[in-house]
Amino acid sequence: MFGETLDMGVGNFLDSLAREFGFGFPGGPRIEEAAEDGEEFLSLPYSVKGMDVSLGGLFTKVKRMYHNEGVSVEDLSYSVQETVFAMLTEITERALSHTGKDAVVLGGGVVCNDRLQNMVATMCEERGASMHAPEQMYLRDNAGMIGVAGELLLESGHTVGVSEAVIKPKQRTDDVAVPYR
Repeated sequence: MFGETLDMGVGNFLDSLAREFGFGFPGGPRIEEAAEDGEEFLSLPYSVKGMDVSLGGLFTKVKRMYHNEGVSVEDLSYSVQETVFAMLTEITERALSHTGKDAVVLGGGVVCNDRLQNMVATMCEERGASMHAPEQMYLRDNAGMIGVAGELLLESGHTVGVSEAVIKPKQRTDDVAVPYR
């Protein structure tokens, strides 16, 4: 694991913010849509700590600006996208530099956002690296990713019976054994 969010995932952040705005679920597409009508970039907390990002303070600030200060959803959405995606692009660029790699592969539901893809693509182009992202239909649903992992496990002979299967909600992804590699 080279970097992570310290408090809440980006998708969870966007979905939680969308609920505050009354958008419903999933929130990311609605925030992206509202951001297109944003006219003013607002200074928001930018919290990058080494290779990690923190979104809790940003979430609190945006809620306060929306509920107490009457700032428009459009300007907040625009500013949130620019701030959060700049943070992600910064740590991605740092990861490229530290690892000496020349390609970035994006994954997950948040990657459906065109602005995020554009920011990372621009950074990669400036560094002489390539950026790759699956088609959106493969980014939206974790079930597809889980299904592929299950198929790879089955093909490699690694199975678990129902009675032995356990859920480990606090297990980190970098602590998961991947026996089919």
